[in-house]
Amino acid sequence: MNKFLSKKDKKDWKNFIEGKEKIVDKDSKYFKKKNLSFKEKTIDLHGYSLENANSEVYNLVKLSYKNNISKLIIITGKGSRSKNIDDPFQSVDLSILKYSVPNYIKNNNDLMKMVKEINFEEVNDSKKGSFSIFLKTKV
Repeated sequence: MNKFLSKKDKKDWKNFIEGKEKIVDKDSKYFKKKNLSFKEKTIDLHGYSLENANSEVYNLVKLSYKNNISKLIIITGKGSRSKNIDDPFQSVDLSILKYSVPNYIKNNNDLMKMVKEINFEEVNDSKKGSFSIFLKTKV
């Protein structure tokens, strides 16, 4: 790993810092302009069984909704090292957390009452091992 920045990188960084160009806030479309502050929670499900992962996510969504958390980041891993891929008697899509957890949420009516959106683009991206959930605001 190179620990030094090239002159070009230093110049680009300096131009960015001193310039007026801003990074686009991708999450802004999910939040009202009045409520610019939102809270976010993350959970890492690496090493969890399917049953334990679903239970943890269920509890996290309920607690986060109660505490007005707006965004959850669920780290599931990519499923690339899962032994389930080689088992012909198991569904790859439903036995790997990356696919089963969002499916569990989508099919749970109690949770979906609190969920505004599950980012399925992130779920289906083979390069990502996490996905976001945006929660509704408590009335």
